[in-house]
Amino acid sequence: MFRKSHLFYVSLALAVSLVAAGDTPQPQSKFSGTEIADKNVAARGGLQAWRAVQTMTLTGKLGAGGNQRAALPTPAPDRKKGRVSLPTRPAEEVQLPFVMELKRPRKMRFELQFNGTTAVQVFDGSNGWKLRPYLNRRVVEPYMAEELKGTKVELDGMEKVDGRDTYRLKLTMNSGKSIHVWIDAETFLEAKMEGQPRRLDGVDHPVEVYFHDYRQVSGLQIPFILETKVLQVGKTALGLKDPPVPSEKTIVERVTVNPKFDESLFSKPEITVASNAK
Repeated sequence: MFRKSHLFYVSLALAVSLVAAGDTPQPQSKFSGTEIADKNVAARGGLQAWRAVQTMTLTGKLGAGGNQRAALPTPAPDRKKGRVSLPTRPAEEVQLPFVMELKRPRKMRFELQFNGTTAVQVFDGSNGWKLRPYLNRRVVEPYMAEELKGTKVELDGMEKVDGRDTYRLKLTMNSGKSIHVWIDAETFLEAKMEGQPRRLDGVDHPVEVYFHDYRQVSGLQIPFILETKVLQVGKTALGLKDPPVPSEKTIVERVTVNPKFDESLFSKPEITVASNAK
């Protein structure tokens, strides 16, 4: 719940054009990752339209709990060769309200409401912090280095995604860690992103994020649905067959372009401690 990957997927998917359409000239080379990224910017609304975007607010709901795994069949000692299943878990995921605020250059604030508390992640363009009270971590923690975005983009082949040809781009982070993003070869919109592996039952599972329902907002093309899929592996750490994991959805309900922000939004979060003094 409120994993760092959720913030990363949403911010990169919805703010990548803000970064790519910055003031720094993009190097040009034949059929390169940069060229594909430029075409992606054009498909998302164009360089001038994105350069005109100085701030952006996105509100919506983030799916949580939908990653509850199907019940594993377990041996029944009182039944000859019988098997029983653990109780069925709720199929419906919880939809948690979120607000994301973006500002050039690379500033970001993400708030998530959960069980009467507000979790916050902030990036001021150079440094990041997170506050996660629902984990009883009532301290402001710095981002780990691998959570900060980088800008190196390389073309890494072509693949089919949902039956469509896509360009597979390799994005390298400041830490040297890399992820892949798939760009539709016809529309040049993001089709899929490689997520950070999720550890379940003692085994790391690959994660994929799919982008759906692109809509035009102030001349920009923005995905309003992000679907996260945790892929199955052959066996769990206990040697059992790996059960499927229901997908999770992040739903964007509203996008506002160029709202006015107080600069303090992107500063290190402060913790308010209730006073018991009379």
